[in-house]
Amino acid sequence: MKKTMTLVLCAVLAAACASKAPAPADGGGETGGAKKFVVGYSQSNNAEPYRAQLNLQLQHFIKKYPDIELLPIADAKQSSATQVSQVQNFITQKVDALIVSPTEPAPLTAAVKQACEAKIPVIILDRTVDTDCYTAFIGGDNVLIGRKAGEEALKLLPDGGNVVELRGILSNQPQIDRDKGFREAIAANPKIKIIADREAKWLKDQATPIMQQWLAQHPKIDLVYGHNDPMALGAYLAAQAAGRAEQIKFVGIDGLAIPDGGIRAVQLGQLSATFIYPTGAQEAAETVNKILHGQPVEKRQVLGTTQVTKDNAAELYKQYDLSGQN
Repeated sequence: MKKTMTLVLCAVLAAACASKAPAPADGGGETGGAKKFVVGYSQSNNAEPYRAQLNLQLQHFIKKYPDIELLPIADAKQSSATQVSQVQNFITQKVDALIVSPTEPAPLTAAVKQACEAKIPVIILDRTVDTDCYTAFIGGDNVLIGRKAGEEALKLLPDGGNVVELRGILSNQPQIDRDKGFREAIAANPKIKIIADREAKWLKDQATPIMQQWLAQHPKIDLVYGHNDPMALGAYLAAQAAGRAEQIKFVGIDGLAIPDGGIRAVQLGQLSATFIYPTGAQEAAETVNKILHGQPVEKRQVLGTTQVTKDNAAELYKQYDLSGQN
């Protein structure tokens, strides 16, 4: 009998101790008792240097907010169908916020609406969609940047000349806007003529063979306008190989502070000028943080640009270079 009572008492004491023991930590989105927010990002194409740099910068700036986790960046590889699937996957995962750099406006519209209906805050970064059902848009003014590139062409060709234009993906809004702004500006000098233009899909390796064809077809090319620096530099390589680089001016857009970017190319004399197209990464990180903590944000955040010249290139490279920052 005594033995039985002893066993019962031990069992009661054990249960009491267990009830007072600390509960195991919950790993489901909690860190030290604080909520861990999860953010998904669908990038249009990691292969473009501008977008690769945007990714690095976003990862850099998001680290400043320890309660925000950026999931591995999804690369749409210039496929709208792939990107729609990525966005829908993030919605299924019930991320706390979503960042999208659309490959094309129309195909991504329905997926962005789905995220909106699921009450997931959406930041549209760099390129637009055909709906206003998002929390914030962050990006540059591509018509303005195109116009500034055209104004530079007016200065470089005061007596007129032949221009060739390397365009991004034709369905991309930045391509449409950069073409529009440029043509509006050069209209001030009727002697400047665009004698050829082609889609090079934002890629250096597509721009080079196109420029090779133009060099064979046109004995006089005075200026190349590339909708981004890689295309302008691809054209430069073709002209250099043909011994005609010194006769041609090259103007690009992006102005990345990386060893093979536009700022360095201006310093080296490969580009006559480029225009900084801000990635918006810092603004995106700040905006996500505000949204997730219930703070108000501006719905439309249009970023400015700066022309890169030989005089300011070194200063701008230092300003925008993240390689030396923690």
